[in-house]
Parts: sequence; structure tokens; C-alpha cells
Amino acid sequence: MSRPRNAARENGGRTRIATVSLAGCFGCHMSLLDNDERLVSLVEAVEFHRSPLVDRKAFSARCALGLVEGGCATDENVEVLRDFREHCDVLVSVGDCATMGGIPAMRNGIPLEECLAEAYRDGATTVNPTGRLPDDPELPLLLDRVYPCHEVVHIDHFVPGCPPSADVLWTVIQALLEGRTPELTGSLLRYD
Repeated sequence: MSRPRNAARENGGRTRIATVSLAGCFGCHMSLLDNDERLVSLVEAVEFHRSPLVDRKAFSARCALGLVEGGCATDENVEVLRDFREHCDVLVSVGDCATMGGIPAMRNGIPLEECLAEAYRDGATTVNPTGRLPDDPELPLLLDRVYPCHEVVHIDHFVPGCPPSADVLWTVIQALLEGRTPELTGSLLRYD
């Protein structure tokens, strides 16, 4: 069983957690926010250390728990995911993009060159008289395909859904904060 270590606690006993959105839609973070008033008790128990929810983009301390939504479509996604694995005791793939590649992985059956040509040169609504592909060095490089997180780093837990419901995320986070393995059964795994 993977569980957060005590070393990743903030002064005052709050557990440090981190969240990130890679190649996805931010829907899993929205589901986390859908916990509404339960977030008050969560914020009393945790410090969101590195997260778009607090606009902190780098680790300055170890975190007990890392929640990752989205798969890896760029070299930057891989770098961020490896950084999360290095700095988080427990790492959780949240949502279908993180666990399976999701909608972004629909491009996996098409060679990257064809995807780029359709998007930037040959698309029905594309206007690009030069035919030039974006090549700014600040842009992350696209990978040959979209990879689910577990194909890049070791993942401790997987949370299905597109996106998983607020109740599912609440159940998983509470279990991990209490040192238990999350159990998702019955209505928590029903998507209709």
C-alpha cells in the first residue's frame, strides 16, 4: 500500500499535496473544485503546495500526495510528470487522460507529421500561405504519440472517469490522507 510519509507535512500538521494538469482539459481539477463546502475542511487539512489552484509552479518541498490529470503529449509534460514523481510520496493518475491517454490520444493512430500538416497546412479552415509549422523554441515539442502517465513514471493509484466525480476525488483524497488504500465501488464507479 502506498501512503503519504510524515516528512511531507507542513508546520501545523497540514499535509502538502500537489496537483497538475498535463495534456487534458482541466476537467479533473474542476471536479475537485466541485467538492464545494467540503473544500473548506480539505484546506484545513492540506497545503496545496505546487498546483494551478494556488498558481505555484515549482516544488520547494516534498509533497505527500501528487494528483496528475492529463497524459503526456509533449516533452514538457514528461519533464513535469518526472518532477512530480521525484517530489511526491504517492502519485495518482486522475481521469481517463492520465490513466489511458483519453481524448488527446485519439491522434495516436495518425503519424505526427500528418497531424501537424492537418492542423497547420492542409486543414479545411487553415489559412497558412507560407505552409510553415510553428517552430518557436519556447513551444514544447510534441511527442510521437500521447502516453498515459504510467508509461512514463511509476503511478501508485489510478482514478477513472472523464472526469471523475467530486465524490470520487473526495473519497480517494480522504483515504490517502488517512493512510488507507482508496476503494471505489458501487455508485462511485457508475458513469451514466
